[in-house]
Amino acid sequence: MRIRSVISPLIAGAAVAVLASPMPASAADTPVTVQVSSGTLDISVPTGPVNLGTVGVSGSPQSVSSQLGNVTVTDGRGGTAGWTATASAVDFTGPQSISVSAAGSSSYTTPSASVSGTATVTASDLNPLYPPGPVQVATGVSGINSATWNPTIHLTIPANALAGTYSSTITHSVA
Repeated sequence: MRIRSVISPLIAGAAVAVLASPMPASAADTPVTVQVSSGTLDISVPTGPVNLGTVGVSGSPQSVSSQLGNVTVTDGRGGTAGWTATASAVDFTGPQSISVSAAGSSSYTTPSASVSGTATVTASDLNPLYPPGPVQVATGVSGINSATWNPTIHLTIPANALAGTYSSTITHSVA
């Protein structure tokens, strides 16, 4: 009986405290949001000009090659969409408007990229360097990331090419 007499006042006191607590007359919720805006997807390339080398006039085809310099894709979109970097070149034009075909005489060797952030970037060589084709593809993207690589450009000079300087433009893009 003694236990009962101690517990009863405790329960009664707790009930009074609950009933005496102020209750709101009404309650309502307000949704709150925040927008995180995305950045851009960009590619940067060497400004050049890049000299592939020098060869003498010859009755046989000759090859020259050189590294282009760092190419960097910066993905500031902050999402999960992957990206593809492509490259291409126009024909090499020389003296007296003689051209060396980019479609048959040039190639682009793509090393593995140095990657920061979360992305799996896969390199792909491009041979020939025309028409445009993928050189790096990013998958498994999460958030911001970047990839940098230094490709090697190869050109085969045809036999009996005229002496002079031959020029082309290499175009990179990313989407």
